[in-house]
Amino acid sequence: MIRILFAEDVGILRSALRELLSFEEDLDVVAEVDRGSAILPAVLEYRPDVAVLDIDLPELDGIEAAALLRDRVPECRVLILTALATPGHLRRAVQARVAGFVSKELRPAELAEAVRTVAAGGRVVDPALMLAALEAQPSPLSQRETEVLRMSATGARPLEIAGRLFLSHGTVRNYLGSAVAKLDARNRIDAIRIAEEAGWL
Repeated sequence: MIRILFAEDVGILRSALRELLSFEEDLDVVAEVDRGSAILPAVLEYRPDVAVLDIDLPELDGIEAAALLRDRVPECRVLILTALATPGHLRRAVQARVAGFVSKELRPAELAEAVRTVAAGGRVVDPALMLAALEAQPSPLSQRETEVLRMSATGARPLEIAGRLFLSHGTVRNYLGSAVAKLDARNRIDAIRIAEEAGWL
């Protein structure tokens, strides 16, 4: 029996996924959470074989949570299931060493098979998304500029970003300014838009 944890903040979708997989005799949903910060504690408590994570979660996104699981509970394999399938998300997921990255548009049988593949040690990646990632232009931003801009995109202010990254307020402002300049953007909001559309965040 493959034990599964679901992380999805939309309750009706979470319930639908649980119901769909309950028809599979070899799959058992042992835990569900609705925010990213609850993923690691739930995995430590329920010890699922596979964590199926949405990217767009409150408090901590699915890819950040996947990186935590990689470091703390490496035996739990991660399958990202998302509607936000951009090349940038795929690159971040690869860096977090997730085992799978698929669209929410999968049919139930395909999702069940993806879970089985990941649980067995395999990898599953949406072919169309992989092609888009390969064709995407490389980001002109440094890793730190990307990180600061990504946090800014969540609404975090420079002072808050500085505290979370252990940087000075001025350093964060410099990273944001250089990101705006490199992207030839009008301001920080425009830089976020450009970077997100290009798949760099």
